[in-house]
Amino acid sequence: MEATQQTLEKAVLEKMALRQQQGAGLDMSRIEWLDRTAQPYRELMAYYRCALMEVETKFNVLNQEFSVQYDRNPIESIKSRIKEPSSILAKMVTRQYPLTLESLEENLCDVAGIRVVCSFIEDIYMLADCLEKQDDITLVTRKDYIKNPKDNGYRSLHLIVEVPIFLQRKKKLMKVEIQLRTIAMDLWASLEHKMKYKKQVPNAEELTRELKVCAEMSARLDERMQAIHQGLMGD
Repeated sequence: MEATQQTLEKAVLEKMALRQQQGAGLDMSRIEWLDRTAQPYRELMAYYRCALMEVETKFNVLNQEFSVQYDRNPIESIKSRIKEPSSILAKMVTRQYPLTLESLEENLCDVAGIRVVCSFIEDIYMLADCLEKQDDITLVTRKDYIKNPKDNGYRSLHLIVEVPIFLQRKKKLMKVEIQLRTIAMDLWASLEHKMKYKKQVPNAEELTRELKVCAEMSARLDERMQAIHQGLMGD
């Protein structure tokens, strides 16, 4: 337990140091938040992990059912993660949220995140619709960056859902952020993320323009690949 606490503190200190260098002005006394909430914080993160398992299982079941019925899998891969404690703290301080676990649960919707990479655009909407229709899933927000891409070219379907987890003595609703995208969208997002967080990128403006062009090309590729797939399936 002591080793875990030291790891959390080290992560927060590193994040704070970086933010201070960037002018965010985080006070080092914020580390006291983890001191006060160490055990309850770990319990809350465990609840988020349980919620991720629930949602991932739902997608795996849909993938298996689709495989049996149509002899193909709409899901290429599923990845999940819990936001790092340093990132959680930095986001709460930056947005001036109260430093309490109740505030964390209420205000942050991306603590638990799952990324579902699909074969085709139509698979994204099919899976999202199937998930939203399940009676234990509550849709909080839906943002469609496929039909309405971000200015930099980013495309994905984002869902925030609430899912119940059943504990020893209670049921608890937990928020999970879901990103659904195609292989091309995922490759583009991965490259854009690396560029965004890489220090001193040479020719940054030129590479940003090139990424925007690549986003448009990958969008057309997704559409053409889906058209070929529909032709093969006789749609």
